[in-house]
Amino acid sequence: MKRPEIHPISLPRVPHYEVTKAANGTPLYTLHNSTQGVVRVSFVFRAGTSYQTVPFSASTVVNTLSEGTQNFSGEQIAEGLDFVGSYYDANIDRDWSVVTFCSLGKFIDPTLDIAEEVILRPRFPEREIASYCAKRKEQLHIQRSKPEQLSRELFGKSLFGENHPYGITSSEEAYDDLTPELLSEFYQAHYNAANAFAVISGDFGPEVEERVKAILAALPEGKEASREIPPLESVPFAKDSLEGAVQSSVKIGIPLFSRSHPDFIPLQVLATAMGGYFGSRLMQNLREEHGYTYGAYAAMINLDQSGYFVMSAEVAAEHTDEAIAEFFNELERIASEPIREEELEIVRKIIVGDVMRIFDGPFGAADVTIENIQNGERNDYTEHFMERVRTITPAELLAVAERHLQKNRCTVTIIGA
Repeated sequence: MKRPEIHPISLPRVPHYEVTKAANGTPLYTLHNSTQGVVRVSFVFRAGTSYQTVPFSASTVVNTLSEGTQNFSGEQIAEGLDFVGSYYDANIDRDWSVVTFCSLGKFIDPTLDIAEEVILRPRFPEREIASYCAKRKEQLHIQRSKPEQLSRELFGKSLFGENHPYGITSSEEAYDDLTPELLSEFYQAHYNAANAFAVISGDFGPEVEERVKAILAALPEGKEASREIPPLESVPFAKDSLEGAVQSSVKIGIPLFSRSHPDFIPLQVLATAMGGYFGSRLMQNLREEHGYTYGAYAAMINLDQSGYFVMSAEVAAEHTDEAIAEFFNELERIASEPIREEELEIVRKIIVGDVMRIFDGPFGAADVTIENIQNGERNDYTEHFMERVRTITPAELLAVAERHLQKNRCTVTIIGA
């Protein structure tokens, strides 16, 4: 048998969007793709959790927009979307919230009828809000019995500071204080034209664009959201015990910078080499060689006002100290020895493959577009990213690691026995 030829991966083409504006100036970005006859409309707001002054108000608002509006009950909204087979999703992170509607093209009109209600006229009905808060309070209580949830909270507080909007944690009892009035205040302050944009992707015509523009134009003018970002108050080490834990959740992080920094892409490459795939350095060391964990990872995380490098693993409790020592051994190695070209080529293929998976479908480009807009970039940033990955050298990576990946800059957090 003749072995099939191996061809180098060609970089995927990143679709470029068109941008227009609603009557009130709110941007609308469009990406046409007629391959599957579906349409997705995403409404994006600068309304993440770091903008809230009342604990849990930001996530409660975005997650209860569809629980009732001026003209529809939550049940009617759910049944209306289900009847035409449309998909609804609401997501939130520290900086942004995203409300998405997805429909077959022939059912986009009734879907946008509901979208208009959800985006423009949410009511936050008292009974539904009380039910949501009770459920979320209980879920958070259960989650906080597990090392990973506690580890995320301790890590954020230790890396940024307990008063930093990226590091604040709140008691689950704070859900008891949420009221429809408080949620309406947050909605009115953040779900407005000054904090919004929308992205349409898929198979659609000009009538859909005009309909979405009309929804955007009906948003109140509002003011651009702002928040106080205090100086970082990182601590070098923090540990909390969890009774009965047989594993320790270990996170090691270095506060750095956002995606606009020229070293951000090289650090993404370094993070992938460290712990971004199954054959990475941390996996080979902590799992394959020492058996301390089933999995370890590393990543370079982007936030609006910051960014950080993180390494993490759930390790056997009795080997916590040894595992942390190996984390630092790998950190020291990547900042003192040039990465081999063979390893770097694998990392390049992993990163390009991840980008290609994102674009496998009609809506992957919309996700990339939203992220690029949030970061003040056009879609050619993704092309620049892939070209930078393709051409970066071991010497460049070593210089970046020497500048930023130093042990004395690390925050170590441990949740476990």
